[in-house]
Amino acid sequence: MNNIFNILDYSIIGIYIVFMLAIGILMKKYADRGTDNYFVGGKEVPWWAAGISMVATTFAADTPLAVTGIVAVNGIAGNWIWWNFMFSGIFTVFLYSKLWHRAGVTTDAEFVTLRYSGNPARFLRGFRALYLALPINCIILGWVTLGMTKLLSVITGMNPWTIIIILYILTTIYITISGIWGIIATDFFQFIIAMAGSVILMFFAINHIGGIDQLIISLNNQFGEGHHMLNMSPFNHPKILISTVLVWLGMQWWASWYPGAEPGGGGYIAQRIFSTKTDKDAVKASLLFNIAHYAIRPWPWIIVALVSIVSYPELSDPEKGYPQLMIDLLPHGLLGLLVVSFLSAFMSTVSTHLNWGASYIVNDFYKLYIKPNASEKHYLSIAKLSTVLMMCIAIGVSLMFDSVKSGWEFILSLGAGTGMVYLLRWYWWRINAWSEISAMTAAIIGSIMAPQFGFSEFADKMIFTTLFTTSIWLVVTFLTDPEPGEILEKFYNKIKPLGPGWSQFENHSEESIMQGPFINILLAIIVVQGFLFGIGNLIIGSLSLGLALVIGGCLSASLLIKRIN
Repeated sequence: MNNIFNILDYSIIGIYIVFMLAIGILMKKYADRGTDNYFVGGKEVPWWAAGISMVATTFAADTPLAVTGIVAVNGIAGNWIWWNFMFSGIFTVFLYSKLWHRAGVTTDAEFVTLRYSGNPARFLRGFRALYLALPINCIILGWVTLGMTKLLSVITGMNPWTIIIILYILTTIYITISGIWGIIATDFFQFIIAMAGSVILMFFAINHIGGIDQLIISLNNQFGEGHHMLNMSPFNHPKILISTVLVWLGMQWWASWYPGAEPGGGGYIAQRIFSTKTDKDAVKASLLFNIAHYAIRPWPWIIVALVSIVSYPELSDPEKGYPQLMIDLLPHGLLGLLVVSFLSAFMSTVSTHLNWGASYIVNDFYKLYIKPNASEKHYLSIAKLSTVLMMCIAIGVSLMFDSVKSGWEFILSLGAGTGMVYLLRWYWWRINAWSEISAMTAAIIGSIMAPQFGFSEFADKMIFTTLFTTSIWLVVTFLTDPEPGEILEKFYNKIKPLGPGWSQFENHSEESIMQGPFINILLAIIVVQGFLFGIGNLIIGSLSLGLALVIGGCLSASLLIKRIN
């Protein structure tokens, strides 16, 4: 084992763990009130807390490592593999977050029986719940765990699995005690710690390399003049195929299901939306998430990634460059704080996924199929048992992947083509339960078939699977009957979606979907991209362009806030 910690580092790590467990114990009184409090906080969570919780959850220990690996291969522009999801996220803010909140459900799987009817809806709710709770959820936890094992193996020099199991047990203890309230409370502190750690490491990395100008010189020396490592645009990039760029910008964000960026919202993002107090709070929470996630958080990771590339050009696994800089640069105390920041990121993500998965198992499978009329105390016990079960499966699944990025791409291809169903089901009455069932099934089949037809590259596989899936669910939709009129009318009266897709129903709103939401969407895109590329240019590009973009983002943000309020 590497003896890199001293008593100060160990003390900081120990204090953090005790603090997280104490919060879990303090929040126990809220969780014990019933499953509604355990999974969605009794719908009383402040919007800012829900928004920060979304941000904290999507900052896992694997994320900085994955960004480092992406930058090492494709430069800054490679991050468009996940930056493209900003479009999906912003659409969710202004077209779907209010609708999710009005639905009044506990999980997005429960929404199925609000929108559809009969045995197909009942089957879809249970199938979707198990599909997301076990294979999909545990695959996500698997790559999150893989990222943490890489970090721990570099820092400790020992087999990381003992530490991983201890972290899982500690996380499981505090979330089984406290439920979503404990997760949201710890997420607040974990996000602050994780972001502070990223910024601290960035400043040490810049100082180590001799400043930004020296970093640029080092990149020029390593990759040659005219290299594309610092390009923020994916176009005309020598290492990124145009087909890949077109998939990222023209297809992936609306076509493929991905955790935290589901088309139309869903998953743990929807869970946080359900937990807010009002429709407006749902909008504010999801907007805060998208600004912080895409515009503010990435640059410390990217700068550290660039420094690690020139500092350790011989590394066979570039993802390990990030933790190696922690070891080499940070003094005692700060090293302990940076380790705590990664523990925070890891435990925040794990806690959300375990609670989210348990909500499916209890609310949409156990309560629906096995024991419909049990007591709240019984359902809480099942929720806690489900959490422990998923913890065990996730640890095993983490052995499936050799890189975090491979896990990302696997999930993207597995859900390719399903996104349009999730978008249209709110705004078009003709979508029925068979549309969703056929889309989910076709996406799985298509992702398996694609390599057999020679579509093994990510972009080719995405295009094939999306076209295959979309063709199947459209045919199935028009070959099957629509939902009964009374179900559709009840759904419309409760949710009140805008647009022409429900024009045949009485009391249909004449307000155009273009008048309000799409103006807000445009402003929000300017805000996010203005801050994202403005901050990037201020750090490592053109100062004047950076200032102009940030000012444009601020002006757009001011106008957007007025419109929301």
